[in-house]
Amino acid sequence: MKTLDRETIKKMLHAQINVNGHIIGAALGSGMTAKYVAMGGVDFIMALSAGKYRITGRSSYASYLCYGNSNDIVMELGTRELLPIIKNIPILFGILASDPEINLYEYIREIKMSGFAGIVNFPTLALIDGKFREALEEEGTSFEKEIEAIKLANYFDLFTVAFVTTEYEAKRMIDAGADAICVHLGLTKGGFLGAKKSLSLYDAHRMAEDIFKVCEEKNKDIIRMIYSGPASTPIDMKYMYQNTSCQGYIGGSTFERIPIERAIHNTTKAFKSYGEFNSEDLFVKAIDGSLNTADYTEMAKRYIEEHYMEVIQLRDLALVAHISPTYYSIRFKKDTGMSFTEYLIWFRLNKAKELLKNGKTSCKEIGMAVGYTDYVQFTKIFKKYIGVSPEIYRKQK
Repeated sequence: MKTLDRETIKKMLHAQINVNGHIIGAALGSGMTAKYVAMGGVDFIMALSAGKYRITGRSSYASYLCYGNSNDIVMELGTRELLPIIKNIPILFGILASDPEINLYEYIREIKMSGFAGIVNFPTLALIDGKFREALEEEGTSFEKEIEAIKLANYFDLFTVAFVTTEYEAKRMIDAGADAICVHLGLTKGGFLGAKKSLSLYDAHRMAEDIFKVCEEKNKDIIRMIYSGPASTPIDMKYMYQNTSCQGYIGGSTFERIPIERAIHNTTKAFKSYGEFNSEDLFVKAIDGSLNTADYTEMAKRYIEEHYMEVIQLRDLALVAHISPTYYSIRFKKDTGMSFTEYLIWFRLNKAKELLKNGKTSCKEIGMAVGYTDYVQFTKIFKKYIGVSPEIYRKQK
C-alpha cells in the first residue's frame, strides 16, 4: 500500500482538529496495542524504543541506556509489528539522530523506503540537562542532530513531530520545518511503573503555553501538542485544553502500560477472589469500570476500614477506579470535608485509642497494628492530633 505523504497527513490532522477540536497520537511498543488504539480512533502512531522497553516491564528511560540499539529496535518494531497490520494511519519512526553508526541522510531515506510516514526525535536530548547534557553536546551527541533530522525528513516528504522542552528548542524546530511541536512534559505519572515525581498540572500548562505562543508567532499552521507527564487522564487533558492553545495529546504509557497494568492486575484479583465475587461490591464495580461518581468516596472509606493497618496510597485507589488521583482527592474532600490523608490519620488514631484503652498491648505494637511501623512517627502524629502522647493517653483512660 502506498505510504501517506506529508501534505495528505497534514490535511487529515487539521481536518480532525477543525471537527473534533484536537488530535491524538500514541507512542507504542507492540503490534497488539497499536491494533486497539487504531480501533479507538488514534490519529497517528509513533514507533519508539521506549515503547518496546515499556512492554518488557521496564521504564521508558531504558531507551536512553546501552541496552540495545534504539534505531534497530524501532526498525524491527515498525516493519514486523506495526506496518503489516496498521493501515491508513500514519506510523512515525522514533529516530535517535545522534547514532554514530548511521549516515543520517541515508538512514532517513531507508525509513522512507521501509514504509514509515514520518519521524519524531526520540530518544531526545531535550529531556537531558546539566553536566551530562553538556558533555554529550561537546562530543557530538547533540540536539542539532535532531534538528538536522527534521530538515532531512522534510526533504524526503516525511511528516515530522518535534519533541521540545523549551522555547528555544521550539524556535529551532519550527525553523527546521517541523509539522507539529510537542511539548514533552516528562514520563507519564500513574500506574505501578509510572513516574513518582512530575510537574503539577499548573506548571505544565504554563510551560506548554509559553512554547505554544512561540509556535503561533512563528507559524500559525504548526500543530501544537503535549506529551503525557502529569496529563495522564481525560480530565487532566480537559484542563490543558481549557487553559492552553493545545491542539492534541500524545500518550505512551497512557494507552499502553497503564491499561495493561490495570487489566492484568484487576483481572487476576477478580479470579483470585472468585469465591466471594459480588457484582455489587464497589471494588468489583471498579474492575468493571462501572463505578458511579457517588461511589468513589465510599470505596475509599471502605478500603481504609479494611486495610488501615497497611500502606495506603490514594493513587492506587485512583488507578483501580479509573480516575486521576487529583480528581479523586478533590472528590473525597468535597464529600467528607477533609483530605484523604487527614481521614486516614483520624481513622488510624481512633483505632489506636480503642486499643490503648484496653491496656493489654504495648504502645509500639499498637502503632504497628494501625499502620505505623515507625514508633517515633506514630507518637508524633498521635500527640499532634490527640494532644498527648499514647502513653499519657493510656494512663488517662
